Amino acid sequence: MRKTTFAFVLVFICIASASAQSKRPMTFEDMMQMKRLGETAVSPDGKWLAYSVTTVNLDQNTKTAELWMQAIAGSNPESQVPFKLAVGKPGDAGPQFSSDGKRVLFLSGREGGQQIWLADFDPATGATSNAKKLTSIATEADNAKWSPDSKSIIFTSAVYPDCPAITESDLATGNSCNHDRDAALAASKVKAQIFTHLLYRHWNHFTGDKRSHLFLLSVDTGAMRDLTPNDPHDVPPEYPTEPLGCGCAISPDSKELAFTENSDPVPAISTSAQIYALDLTNPSAKPVKVSTSAGGNFNPAYSPDGKYLAWRSQARAGYESDKFRLVLYDRAAKTIKDLLPHFDNWVDEFIWSPDSTHIYFTSGFQGSEPIYRLGLNAGRFFIETLSNGEYSGLAISGDGRTLVASGMHVYQPSEVYGMQFPPQGHSSEYTGEHQLTHLNDALLAQLDLSGVEDFEFTPRDMMKANASRTESIAPGGVEVGVSESVEGVQGFLIRPPGFDPTKKYPVKFLIHGGPQGAWGDSWSYRWNAELFAANGYVVVMINPRGSTGYGQAFVDGVNGDWGGKPFTDLMTGLDYAEQHFRFIDKTRECALGASYGGYMANWILGHTDRFKCIVSHDGMFDAESAFASTEEDWFNQWEFRGNPWDYYGKPDSENPFRKWSPSLYAKNFKTPTLVIHGQLDYRLDVSEGYQLFDTLQLLKVHSKMLYFPDEGHWVLKPQNSRLWYKTVNDWVDQWTKEPASSR
Repeated sequence: MRKTTFAFVLVFICIASASAQSKRPMTFEDMMQMKRLGETAVSPDGKWLAYSVTTVNLDQNTKTAELWMQAIAGSNPESQVPFKLAVGKPGDAGPQFSSDGKRVLFLSGREGGQQIWLADFDPATGATSNAKKLTSIATEADNAKWSPDSKSIIFTSAVYPDCPAITESDLATGNSCNHDRDAALAASKVKAQIFTHLLYRHWNHFTGDKRSHLFLLSVDTGAMRDLTPNDPHDVPPEYPTEPLGCGCAISPDSKELAFTENSDPVPAISTSAQIYALDLTNPSAKPVKVSTSAGGNFNPAYSPDGKYLAWRSQARAGYESDKFRLVLYDRAAKTIKDLLPHFDNWVDEFIWSPDSTHIYFTSGFQGSEPIYRLGLNAGRFFIETLSNGEYSGLAISGDGRTLVASGMHVYQPSEVYGMQFPPQGHSSEYTGEHQLTHLNDALLAQLDLSGVEDFEFTPRDMMKANASRTESIAPGGVEVGVSESVEGVQGFLIRPPGFDPTKKYPVKFLIHGGPQGAWGDSWSYRWNAELFAANGYVVVMINPRGSTGYGQAFVDGVNGDWGGKPFTDLMTGLDYAEQHFRFIDKTRECALGASYGGYMANWILGHTDRFKCIVSHDGMFDAESAFASTEEDWFNQWEFRGNPWDYYGKPDSENPFRKWSPSLYAKNFKTPTLVIHGQLDYRLDVSEGYQLFDTLQLLKVHSKMLYFPDEGHWVLKPQNSRLWYKTVNDWVDQWTKEPASSR
């Protein structure tokens, strides 16, 4: 028996080896051919899944979304054949089932500007029919959401706050203050703008005079009401604060709306978004603030029994990366409780179970994003891990038996996964997740994608802290009140296709942005780790201090210390990888980073010569100039402990804006550097890239700059992305592809 088993293993290994040899490395064109999963929705009976899929046409430089439908089968999902919505058109988005399961709403621009459309739905066959347009608002409609009684729809539209509230006659004629203002602006030969307040631009666009308002639409009559008209503020707030989508919820009886608003007079220095409740039955009612924390409050959601309102809440004002807690507001008692006071990671998204006894949520944990379930029985809260992986986009059926989520891996883009639960009142056990969609199986089967492996190391300062550490238990499967401490720093490694352990490979050392972000087992189209490895590189990624998923103290470790412990963590982690993975050629390494990763690339440029090349994308070069040119001033005020003028007259060692500026270490610049920046990047202005490139050229350091006049903080257009990958990979190849002796 033992010999038979051994022989079987040998045969299996031979087959697996032959299969691996038949596969090929992934190319950029392969990545562009992959179908991209968008929004998902599950029918109230749990039998149907609706979702959007985006395809890329590289030649035409376009991305097009379409809506699909397929049955959800618990035992054999592969047998379920997806089909496009019969009423769908290219570009449709945002599918949602009505609570009675008889209709589907979606957003479409098929007749010009984006509007809300409605179609009949047959729960027996999944067929859609009789599509009709519900809105004809000149300022377009977005972020549509059903009311629980299926009689109304909440949506957002950007309007001019000083215009009168939109009326039914405006919709019928198409003539309104908003329409006329837009038409005059488009026709004017003068494109100048006048600013009177901050946050006049955001991410990649100028905000202009419009503000996002919430509207209530009657499905049967078409009557529409602006729920947030005639803002009295000098700087009208947005409903919700950009870019939160709807940022709202409707009570189970459809009589109350909860929404997010930041009404601070200077939104550029404030993260204090608050939750407000509005009586929908009284047209003259005013919003009532129900949140109390000084920090941000987001994503309100009513319990299905109507007793509670939950949301994600931050305690500290001005800090966009404070811990996202899950809080519960008792609507009758008007009290707020932190549901997870000792759970030390962020709650990123959550949904209620239909019987109001559980909350499902996702949270970053050591390079993954598991799904957790929080029990709310008899006041004794209990948390358990349902599924490890990288999940988002939670949705649940009306009967509570089907939970779906989008899941991904470093070797696989997002697919929909489902979990089946017994009927309510029975055991709470579930079947485990099973993959429902298979958008890219055929293409992925051709590619040699190695996946990611992790490692852990301990910097010296952590060794001292851990010496007095007491044992604790991981957050999954324990009573709330127990949390986990971090003993070290985590890193990840991807081996190249056709890996040969006897060879030495060059390294692409990736540095994530944020700085409150994280690497892990996740797919990306902008910085795809598998694609970086595809042309013969080992990819190394470290989650240094400031990374999420290791507790809030670890996140806070970057505050006011941008080039300190995070830099040490990165260098120590790379040292560890060189020592423990003997196939790494430490004489051929290149450091690459964007956003905060771009800052760190610039910091590395002035603090070590260990790398053969550097790629700096959208990185901060001078902290003082970046402070005055970014649009979200709260970020630099928090990270650098105030304003630059607060430190005038003090030595550089006491001035964070100078202490942590890469520009002050320019005399040390020697490493060949590729600089990349987009004109429309208003988070880190393009001037930061210009300053770095100018400095490198004057110092006669080998350098090149890739400039995108039509991109913001991210490179999103397909052909621009192709140029980005080619330029980056060519640059790294130029300096690391051959051993130093050969060069």
